[in-house]
Amino acid sequence: MVGTVDLLLRKELKNKDYFSKKMLLYPMTEHIPEKGFDLIEKIKKIIGRIIRIFITIDPGPFAPTKYILTAEYSREKSYLFNEDDPEFFSAEVRTLVIDFILNRVSWGKDQTDGNCVGIQCLLDGGVYRAAYPLHDGEHTTENSLRHQLYVEWAMMSKWIRKQPIDQIKEYLGVKYAFYFTWLGFYTHLLIPAAILGLIVFFYGIFTFPNNRFSSDICNATDTIMCPLCDRTCDYWELSNTCFYARLTYLFDNDLTVIFAFLMSIWATLFLELWKRYSATITHRWGLTGFTFEAEHPRPQYLARLSGSNHTKVNIITGNIEPTVPLWKKIPATLFSISVLLLLIVVAIAAVFGVVLYRMSVLASLSLTNQSDWMSTYSNIFIPTTAAIINLVCIQLLNLVYDKVAIYLTEMELLRTQTEFDESLTIKIYLFQFVNYYTSIIYIAFLKGKNVGYPAKYLRIFGLRQEECSPGGCLMELSIQLFIIMVGQQALNTVVEMIIPVGLNWFNSLTENTGRLDNLKSTSEEEDLATAVKKPWIEDYRLLDWGPRGLFPEYLEMVMQYGFVTLFVTAFPLGPFFALLNNVFEMRLDAKKFLKYFRRPIPHRVPNIGVWYRVLDILGKLAVITNAFIIAFSSNYIPRMVYISLASEDNTDKGFLNNTLAYFDTKDFENGIAPLSSSYTNVTYCRYKDYRNPPWSPQKYERPTFYYEVLVARLTFIVIFQNIVSLVKVAVQWLIPDVPNALSDRIKRESYLTTQMIIKNEAKKAAGIKEKVL
Repeated sequence: MVGTVDLLLRKELKNKDYFSKKMLLYPMTEHIPEKGFDLIEKIKKIIGRIIRIFITIDPGPFAPTKYILTAEYSREKSYLFNEDDPEFFSAEVRTLVIDFILNRVSWGKDQTDGNCVGIQCLLDGGVYRAAYPLHDGEHTTENSLRHQLYVEWAMMSKWIRKQPIDQIKEYLGVKYAFYFTWLGFYTHLLIPAAILGLIVFFYGIFTFPNNRFSSDICNATDTIMCPLCDRTCDYWELSNTCFYARLTYLFDNDLTVIFAFLMSIWATLFLELWKRYSATITHRWGLTGFTFEAEHPRPQYLARLSGSNHTKVNIITGNIEPTVPLWKKIPATLFSISVLLLLIVVAIAAVFGVVLYRMSVLASLSLTNQSDWMSTYSNIFIPTTAAIINLVCIQLLNLVYDKVAIYLTEMELLRTQTEFDESLTIKIYLFQFVNYYTSIIYIAFLKGKNVGYPAKYLRIFGLRQEECSPGGCLMELSIQLFIIMVGQQALNTVVEMIIPVGLNWFNSLTENTGRLDNLKSTSEEEDLATAVKKPWIEDYRLLDWGPRGLFPEYLEMVMQYGFVTLFVTAFPLGPFFALLNNVFEMRLDAKKFLKYFRRPIPHRVPNIGVWYRVLDILGKLAVITNAFIIAFSSNYIPRMVYISLASEDNTDKGFLNNTLAYFDTKDFENGIAPLSSSYTNVTYCRYKDYRNPPWSPQKYERPTFYYEVLVARLTFIVIFQNIVSLVKVAVQWLIPDVPNALSDRIKRESYLTTQMIIKNEAKKAAGIKEKVL
């Protein structure tokens, strides 16, 4: 089979019009030595030697891959390529060529029939049941690359070992190797972020007994708070939120601002270092200079435009290709935008449904005789159950989003598979962004920020807004982040462990039953056991990748990255939980790909594609979100202003009392005072806000201190953003996108290639001259 394929490929090499236009890489004959000096690389090597003194990391059985310079094959420059090398065509190239041919051959009445183009047409018509490249034997087959990767890479016991990315690229292809390379790099960079988060958390644990704000809340047994809802809610004691205030301090302490600053810088470092590393990997795999303009159109695109009279010349390849007229593009684009906006509105409506749930539960608990336990922990119970309900809503909406996004992207008639994948990525990510983050954004930036006061509440559609605890909304935000982030990760891990095993078992059972009946009716002499063990049958039982391929894996990690960066101030343990998840994720994904899924088509990509732009946008947004969380959701800024301007001894003594306003119970709006109360003779109740007391000439108006705090908050946002932005720019300037050693190497390769071309072209010219003479 391999020999036949090689023969066909070598034969096609002689056809200039066919292979000179294919972006397939073949090894060139020249080997380039490593040269150049890179300070960052030297520092990494020194740190690596120090680490290996204490931690010995077994590199595994995979030998280092020898670097070979590669380039697009050209018949006119065949002297650059070692065509006699038995490994001239790698398994990756063979698979790509066969896939290319199968996806572009017309299966109609003749080769010009555009009604049925590509193998997908035959699959849709039921002529074939599946089309896929074969695995390299069973995952238990000794000495096969699949077995080596399964034993030395996919096993959980090998979690500390480096990933054999070159072998992954050889077996699964560049696209999948890039995913694991990026995931491994991201996981390694999470280690310092996780350490910083743990420092903030443990600092809160060790110092919370000395925190005056939470201690004052716990000791405020005589402070009566105003009702949290109309009519049915009773007054309550501030000390009921003691446990909630203690927990809040674990995340909202003196190190929070420093942590937010460092994590903003971490996001920039991560992207800059990844650009450097990916540039090295891209060149190592022969993809430097790869352009998507030279990528061939999708078979589905060509099939749907087979009868179109609109064509254009591809400026890269020179081929004449069909194109989509503008009058077809505009309706599809407008329809996609409309559906996208509709689904965003549905996701926002689901969040407000959860808000109504919280308000309803709060009112219901107020009507019952609450035990001491419920009075103490209701501030934890209600947000936790609401977050779980929100997570369930997210999962249900995801099922709808995926199908709708694929349908909308197909309507847009995108030319290449890369354009199709990027458009689909943007749509689904926007859906997921709104779906996952809307509830978190609501708690962080909207809840309790402008609710009014008991004499005049600001209502929405006649409904009273939710209020934050006297300790702030940060703890509720942390609970929401923990449930959605960690809960989603745990759910995905369980699904990735159970679903592939179950589906694989089901496919095997149903296929064996059908094949048994078929074999008994057609050939009694055929050995059933041997037939069932055929490699193409074994692989047929495995799971199909479907049209989205690696998209769910990238999406899961990018959503996690959003949690780790956008809201890390409210949940410093986010990087730690992300690190734990990713250690398992890498090995579970590896095991899943090697054991339960068919071998993928090894498509070529130069990087992680549109996901880098998404990560870059998230890194920029993270500076804004963390600045606003510290300024408006944390007590840090009001506390600093109080110490600087209002405190008599420049401490936070009395800060709690400063944050609570007085309200005269005689001034309640009509119909909102408690119908019945367990408290008697309540003249004044307290509520969290900065307002003048009822005995002031300008009662319930904003005092000067409120505006001083507001100015301080806005000033902090401006200063924080500018300082972080300056540091980010400095980091980007100091760290070049391409290592110096790699830049020198590329120049050296270009020089040697040019010299080889000049030398051989001179020989050709001399030969032609002799013939003429």
